Amino acid sequence: MMKFQQQFSQQQKQTQKLAMTQKLQQSIQVLQFSADELLSFIDNQALENPLIDLGEYDSPITPSKSSGSSEQIMDYLSQIPDQHTSLFEHLIDQVHLNYRDTFLRTIVLFLVEYIDLNGFLTIDLEEAGKLVGGTPIQMLDALTLIQQLDPAGVGARDLRECLMLQTERDDYAPPMAYLILEEFFTEMAERKWDKISKALQIPLTEIQKVFDYVQTLTPTPGAAFGSTDGLYIVPDLRVTVEKGQPIVKSNKRALPEVRFQQQYFDQLKQSGDPEVLSYLDNKAQEFEWLKKTLLQRGDTIYRVGVQIVARQKEFFTQPDRPLKPLVLREVAEELGIHESTVSRAVNGKYLETSFGVFELKLFFGQKVSTQESGDDLTTASIKQQLKALIDEENKNKPLSDQKLTDALKAQGIDISRRTVAKYREAMNIPGSSKRKRFE
Repeated sequence: MMKFQQQFSQQQKQTQKLAMTQKLQQSIQVLQFSADELLSFIDNQALENPLIDLGEYDSPITPSKSSGSSEQIMDYLSQIPDQHTSLFEHLIDQVHLNYRDTFLRTIVLFLVEYIDLNGFLTIDLEEAGKLVGGTPIQMLDALTLIQQLDPAGVGARDLRECLMLQTERDDYAPPMAYLILEEFFTEMAERKWDKISKALQIPLTEIQKVFDYVQTLTPTPGAAFGSTDGLYIVPDLRVTVEKGQPIVKSNKRALPEVRFQQQYFDQLKQSGDPEVLSYLDNKAQEFEWLKKTLLQRGDTIYRVGVQIVARQKEFFTQPDRPLKPLVLREVAEELGIHESTVSRAVNGKYLETSFGVFELKLFFGQKVSTQESGDDLTTASIKQQLKALIDEENKNKPLSDQKLTDALKAQGIDISRRTVAKYREAMNIPGSSKRKRFE
């Protein structure tokens, strides 16, 4: 019979582990914040910590103006936020202003509550009639009144009706636009223009004009009343070109200066109360952590920005703004930091130039090897050349994806037809059949 023996022994092992403390997690999160999110974070920290004093900083939405007393006044006034009106409020104001207090207006007010943010009616008229007690004729009359309000197209039940409403109120719409939308909406969208041409006895050039006109209409008339919060960008870096060399500068003035309330600290410290002293010590440590974290964040973004600008010098100095292949790993290795740190430092961070504002991650492009030249190109540069070919094509005979593939190959860019189609779709460029024009 086999005996089971159990042996015990003591062993000591030494291992290294990184303890992800709460402060370390917050530091990582602070790096990941966009400038706008960082402002909110700093404000919250100041509310929770009486020892933090925030200095003045430049408003990110202040338009740049030359010096002058009158312009300075306008600059100050421009920082006063507009009182934003929602689509619902806009419609209600018009109803009360234009329509008398009747049962029909009651129906109108009821239907307005079922108009979504894009301006479309989301309830069936028959169902609405049962709820409000209106006859089919009354419901149609009420909807007609809504569809006469601003913006044009509001109260539509589908895209076709939305476009028809806008066309009906536009004195400059092509003569056949309303009729084509009403009777041949699907055929026009699917480019079955020969059928429309034969049915209405009009040339294809006339249908082309209608199609171009429809492209200028809005499919979401209510979207203009959506919230505008968060639309402003606060650049973290600024790049200027001096003597042909791009220079990177931190945009420190876009953030408040974090200062220590020394006088308030000294006053409370004189109390000698152990709880107060403990509280002060804790808040003082929080201040030091915040100041250190903000400095580290700014330094990391600046160092990454310097590397980006050095490797993409031509983008800032040449008029065609070419981009070179660049991946996160290259910058990470140069700075001795992890790729994830570079990723956090570029996502949601922006760089300001004299010709526009760009997100830092724009400057990182996937490398695509070409068999013909052996050089590496970025997907962005290939898309740029692909778009140039499409812009220069004969619009009566647009280039197919295969012909675009052959044209790129002739330029030394050997990629598959499927890749060409993928890049074209990514740029929201339709296929050759939908790019054909009759002019």
